[in-house]
Amino acid sequence: MPVLDKLNTENAIALEDKYGAHNYHPLPVVLSKGEGVYVWDAEGKRYYDFLSAYSAVNQGHCHPKIINALVKQAQTLTLTSRAFYNDKLGKYEEFITNYFGYDKVLPMNTGAEAVETAIKLCRKWAYEKKGIPAQQAKIIVCDGNFHGRTTTIISFSNDEGARKNFGPYTEGFITIPYDDVAALESVLESDTTIAGFLVEPIQGEAGVYVPQGGYLAEAKALCEKHNVLFIADEVQTGIARTGKLLAVHHEDVQPDILILGKALSGGAYPVSAVLSNDDIMNVIKPGQHGSTFGGNPIAAAVAIAALEVVTDEHLAENAERLGAIFRKELNAYITGSSIVTQVRGKGLLNAIVINDTEDSSTAWDVCVAMMHNGLLAKPTHGNIIRFAPPLVMTEGQLRECIAIITDTLKQFEN
Repeated sequence: MPVLDKLNTENAIALEDKYGAHNYHPLPVVLSKGEGVYVWDAEGKRYYDFLSAYSAVNQGHCHPKIINALVKQAQTLTLTSRAFYNDKLGKYEEFITNYFGYDKVLPMNTGAEAVETAIKLCRKWAYEKKGIPAQQAKIIVCDGNFHGRTTTIISFSNDEGARKNFGPYTEGFITIPYDDVAALESVLESDTTIAGFLVEPIQGEAGVYVPQGGYLAEAKALCEKHNVLFIADEVQTGIARTGKLLAVHHEDVQPDILILGKALSGGAYPVSAVLSNDDIMNVIKPGQHGSTFGGNPIAAAVAIAALEVVTDEHLAENAERLGAIFRKELNAYITGSSIVTQVRGKGLLNAIVINDTEDSSTAWDVCVAMMHNGLLAKPTHGNIIRFAPPLVMTEGQLRECIAIITDTLKQFEN
């Protein structure tokens, strides 16, 4: 069978099962087309996408401005490596640093690469600027974190599925409870070798855990007091997802190091970035860090277009408005529900907690039923269902989706 022949659902799943590593457990749907808030399967059935490729497709599937930028640049110049200058990277660097308010950007490709870059940058700053003795710099992280799946990153994860049998693990990290200012202060007061605090403004993969108001601002103030870098992983929460351009903006926090990815390209291309100011970023010298594809011309053109869409179409404001409607309607539903115990989120990053154990199949079964009803979502941590539609959604579309979700939940009520 020629590789490009159109497959039906059964054949496409069978091919992945036979020839692909089994490192994912997808819902049994095979997608072949996307546009805006919709995706279509191999047989032509249309669905609402309520995952947005884990918040990579904030601007909607195949946004014409982003795709046009990609195609135009792909037909002109795709890759030079950083051995040479190109005529797109500098323009992108000026654009993104002005957009987020930083002196410099270090461009990479994936979220995990950006997190690794931030860790290296923080450590180098600690030795060369803060004066921490060699090999002693530590970074504080939080329980329940998800920052990627490299060997270093899973070393400070407490998700056994991500960690088990991948050791030995990288040292140099201290784990504290999430949303616990006192725990952060205690470590900072007791250890002078702390270089940074790496935190998700909202823990997405852990189940959309939103910290108490003031947590991020208080954590930033403590970091400033102890000359420790506040590092925000906004790979999932950034680019308008939570109702602000960045989730930290809800508390007027400007991170010392900002990590971006996913929707930085609108889902059209792998693009990530680490932003910081000169006093931190200038510790990186030629040859000390890089990537063959990092900052390539296509990535630069696509990222500029993706960020312009966020501004031009007021996606943060739309996420804020629709998110409030979503939580209001779902909270009204759960007052009489036996299957859902909690709704939580910010903007259009939300989740419901299913009234069952983490090892049960209930949340999965609910997601399969929603799939049959025309909406795609996915469980996380067993009994939590995350909802993150494209930010270009209209109120009418959102209310139709709320009806699909609640009608599906009713099928599982006792």
